[in-house]
Amino acid sequence: MDPRNLNRHFADLCDRAGVRRVRFHDLRHSCATLLDEQGVKIENIQDVLGHSSPTITKTLYVDPTDKVRRGAVDKLAFLFDE
Repeated sequence: MDPRNLNRHFADLCDRAGVRRVRFHDLRHSCATLLDEQGVKIENIQDVLGHSSPTITKTLYVDPTDKVRRGAVDKLAFLFDE
């Protein structure tokens, strides 16, 4: 399939679903971020996306979410226990 046809078809699906248009490639970023948020190891996410390096996956594809940030900060709660 020609990538332009895939992109046009995907844009049409977004329009029919009434959601904001995003690039088809953006779904890879969303997948990586959602898997990371669920606690999947970066090496497993790398395998799913077919990257040669976990560094590429982590730096270019995984965006930290508020849930992940909050979980990290919550791990410091023991410092304030009485």
